[in-house]
Amino acid sequence: MGRILDLGTGPGTLLLAALDIWHQATGLGTDLSRQALSYASANARRLGLEPRAKLMQGNWADGLVEKFDLILCNPPYVPDDAEVGAGVREFEPDEALFAGKEGLDSYRALAPQLPRLLNEEGLAVVEIGFDQADAVQRLLARNGLHATVAQDIAGRDRAILLKWA
Repeated sequence: MGRILDLGTGPGTLLLAALDIWHQATGLGTDLSRQALSYASANARRLGLEPRAKLMQGNWADGLVEKFDLILCNPPYVPDDAEVGAGVREFEPDEALFAGKEGLDSYRALAPQLPRLLNEEGLAVVEIGFDQADAVQRLLARNGLHATVAQDIAGRDRAILLKWA
């Protein structure tokens, strides 16, 4: 594993976990939120991963021209009018949760960006809501990218995996 991209990195959880697994890799995390990036920076420093983790404020992958071996993304995917569990709104900002009427707005923004960012032998892993597999597969499987659904430990659809066909 060489280069890792975490789109919407938030506090850096996915990026830093991947860097901890792949010791030779370097990574880039992007996020719109300065506050989220400050948490990610502190977490990288605390874990000793700061030299290998670059953080950048930005809207998804706008302006990026590099290709990556692994792309990770846990975008907002909750429909705007959905009820969320107790405590969720107290710990997560709305912009990290809600994504339009159907919960698909983030995927629509990501779909055209992923093909230009993924290396030929790379993998993109995009988290989804438990009932969004078909819709998100249709949005993300484009320009030669093949999409499959991965399930979580409870057997629920949890992520879309993208590779070149």
